This record gives sequence, structure tokens and C-alpha cells, in this order.
Amino acid sequence: MKIIDAHLHLFPQEDWAEQTAAGVGHHNNVDHLRQVYGELDMVHGVVMGNRSLEPGDHHYPADLFHYCVGLDSFLLDGGKRAIPDLPDRVEEHLKRESCCGVKLYPGYNKIWLSDPLYEPIYQLAARYDKPVAVHMGLTAHGRAHLKYCHPLALDEVAADHRKTRFVMCHFGNPFLESAAAVVEKNRNVATDLSGLLEGRVDLERYFREQTGYVSLLRTWLTAICQWDKVMYGTDWPIVNLGEYIAFIQGIVPEPHWEKVFFHNANRIYGLGL
Repeated sequence: MKIIDAHLHLFPQEDWAEQTAAGVGHHNNVDHLRQVYGELDMVHGVVMGNRSLEPGDHHYPADLFHYCVGLDSFLLDGGKRAIPDLPDRVEEHLKRESCCGVKLYPGYNKIWLSDPLYEPIYQLAARYDKPVAVHMGLTAHGRAHLKYCHPLALDEVAADHRKTRFVMCHFGNPFLESAAAVVEKNRNVATDLSGLLEGRVDLERYFREQTGYVSLLRTWLTAICQWDKVMYGTDWPIVNLGEYIAFIQGIVPEPHWEKVFFHNANRIYGLGL
């Protein structure tokens, strides 16, 4: 079975990044990923941008990756106001074949998705027919504000921007009930299952001890029956790739594996594989 990782991060060669990757049995470099991808039949990945808005900072091996240009700390000038030429700079990325979308981080920026500064970004995404991926749910550090990345915040803009396609990252975890409702209600909202674990995991023990949480994931994914809009993703480098494949296989019913692990990401992000 071919696999696309619809949500990963590539960080510069820094000690903390290598330590994070090493903690889950990997190394923080593309050569290592190429080897592991081959072993696991992973054929492609979508890099969620955490670098500057300079196009030169976003050159990835074309046979392995596309990327979404990320608007995290680079969205604001000095942390106080939007970069004046933000739409033009985003469009420079969207013009590139290697760029398959935009990634927003509202909880970290503490900006509502309905804020007017995002309006030109939604319009550009619709014009280029490339999705807007949005970090939803729990954040990596406590300084972020969860209200901005609750799934209901995405519902508002998805309902008001029907020509723009959105991806709810992390299935809005742990706001699973709201996440499921937003994906089911809005035809222009898909989701990925990245970042639901962190670190190394004994899956047999995990499924036994966390049966309640696992049941909630299965229940809501099955209840909305939107398998054409659910994508596999890892949030690498925070998980072991082989373990995470097995984890999602334990959540998603086998008849839907081909869609979730490959076909949906290929279609939604326009990867052409």
C-alpha cells in the first residue's frame, strides 16, 4: 500500500531537531527520510512550512515533497501587525508547482481565522485551487491560545468562503465532537490525522490503556462517514513513522486505508502522483 504523509515538518540541522527525531528512532535529515520512506512504502510527503516567507528557503526534493507555505511567526511584523506585502509574498509561493497550499497557525498567532488580514489569503487559495491547512486543537506550548484553534473557528470561515478549500489539521484533537461536526457540515473542509501521538509508543499497551480515547476517535470518524476527506499525516519528527502507520491502521477501518493513506492526500493537495 502506497502512503502519503500529508503533514510533516522539516527543520534545519540543529541539535534540538536531531534530538527530537532521535527520540523517536529517526534522524533529522532528508537522506534518512528517503531511506525510511522506501522501507515503509511512503512515496511522498507534504511539508508544513515553518521557515521564512522567502521562496529560497523552500527547496525540497521534488520526488519526495510538496510544501505548504506557513504563516506562523512570519505572519506578523514584530509580532504586532501583518506584514504589509503578505498577500504578494504568499502568492509567489502559490505560483510554484512545489507549493500545494498554505498553512495557518491561529492559536500561536492569537488571531481569529475570521480576521480581515486572512481574507486575501483565502481568496488567493481559492484562485489557485490550493487548500488552506489550519492547525486545530492542542498546541505545542502553553503560550498559545486554544480558542483561536478550536474547530468551530474554522466552521465560521469555511461557511463564509465556500470556494476556498480547508484542511483541519490534527482532526481538531481533542475537540473531536466539534471537529467531526465541522468536517461533516462543510463540503470544503477535509482533515488529517497527524499529531495524535507523540514519542515512542507500545501500541498494544496504548490501545489497551487508552481504549476510551481510541473509541472516541473511531466513533466520530465512523459516525460522520467522510472517508473521502480524511488523510494520513504524522507531524514528523514527533513520532516514529512505522509506529504511527500501525496506529492509524488501528483507528481507520481497513476498507478505507487506500483512501486515507494515499488517494485523498493526492487529490486534495493536487500532488499528481
